[in-house]
Order: sequence, then C-alpha cells, then structure tokens
Amino acid sequence: MNQSLSLTLVQTDLEWQNAAANLRLFDTILDSIEKTDLVILPEMFSTGFSMASGKLAEPMNGDSVKWLERVSSEKQIAICGSLIITDGGKFFNRFVLAQPDSDLVTYDKKHLFRMSTEDENYSAGVERIIFNINGFKICPQICYDLRFPAWTRNFDDYDVLLFVANWPAVRRTHWLSLLQARAIENQSWVVGVNRTGIDGNDVEYTGDSVVFDFNGNKVLDLEHREQTGTVVFNISDLENYRETFPAWRDRDHYQIR
Repeated sequence: MNQSLSLTLVQTDLEWQNAAANLRLFDTILDSIEKTDLVILPEMFSTGFSMASGKLAEPMNGDSVKWLERVSSEKQIAICGSLIITDGGKFFNRFVLAQPDSDLVTYDKKHLFRMSTEDENYSAGVERIIFNINGFKICPQICYDLRFPAWTRNFDDYDVLLFVANWPAVRRTHWLSLLQARAIENQSWVVGVNRTGIDGNDVEYTGDSVVFDFNGNKVLDLEHREQTGTVVFNISDLENYRETFPAWRDRDHYQIR
C-alpha cells in the first residue's frame, strides 16, 4: 500500500510578543482545518521574531508547549513550530513537535541570525534531528538554516526537509530560490512556512509559504495573504523519482563536526 502524508501550512500575521493572543488566533484557525497529519506553524509562532529572550522565554512545561500538546491530543494530529524556550539556564529558538500519545520532538536552531543579534540572545543547537510520521522521515530546520546546504544535506536520512521561518520581504527572492535549490539538490520535498504582516521592529513579511517537490516543482503556494493550505505526499512518487534519476548515489560523503 502506498504511504501518504498530509501537511497543512498555516500562514498568518502574529501579535508582537503576545503569546496568549497568538495561541487564541491559532485556536481559531485550527477550528477550520479539516483532518490532516501534520500542522506546521511559523518560527516563533507565539511571539514573532523577538530578541527579548529573557522576557519572553518559556520553559518546556510552559503555556505554549502545553498548548501544542493539548491541540495534538484533542485533534489527534501532529503540530509543530518554533518558540522561545529557556532550558538549563540558556535560551533557544526551539522547534517543538507534539504528537498524540508520543513524546515531544525538539530541534534547536543551529544557525543564529547575527544581523538581528540572534547569536547574542540565544544559544545555538548542535544536533540535527529526524522524526517520523506515517513512515515519512522529516528533517526540521529553522529560517536562517536554509542558507547552509552542508547542514541540511540529505544523506538518505529524510524524505521531507521542513523549514519554519520569519523570513523578511526584502529577501523573499532568496527564500524562494533557496527552498527550490534544497529540493533539487537533496531530491526531497521541501516545505517552507513563513508569516505575514509587520512585526514590532517594523520588519515586513510577505508570506510565500511554499512546497517544492523533489524535482523542484512548486506544488503549493500560499502567496501573500493569511491562509492555510494542505498538500498530500505519496512516498511512491519520491521513490520512483530517486530510482529513475539516482543522482543521490554520487553525493559527497562528509561529517559536520
């Protein structure tokens, strides 16, 4: 039987540094979403892309993570996004995945955006992770990670490369071009979920949440407005493509230390 995976991308504006308001917003949005396997929220979905880590950080048992767990349990879906987390006396831009009846999956952003002083206000992650839904291997990444192809290289360990972001409008061409490039070079689906609106630092975001397939074709585009969109992947499509065009067999082998 052919395995399938449905993903729902959520593209919306965010209330600046207001977790309670943003969680209420997402509750409303999720009420209108049909059955899906995985819901994907943007980077720092509860606050916007803020450097006020000391003021806004929540522990892993805080309200926003508990909200993810509640939504996952009540709706029987997986749901993910990144948020500001304090852990072990440090602050992280942490991707968190909640699944029904499963432990949380987390990934700490490796590449911190120095142009906004993210590297001064957060600690970098050190480990790339893969999680599995419906037999699909998914590699989560966060925003600026997109610019570093060695870190996101597919060593036959994932089928879907997933980026959550607050990527500004001024560099939207980079966003779309790099997402497509990552799909082509890694022969995988690539999903990019971004926000809209203008944040508290007057940074504008145009959305452009998209999905590219393993051949670099755009299969979903949420364009520039607040909306959701769902895409369905079939694993046989990926397997057939990799078999007929096995460029992956000639990839370079290296380790990142």
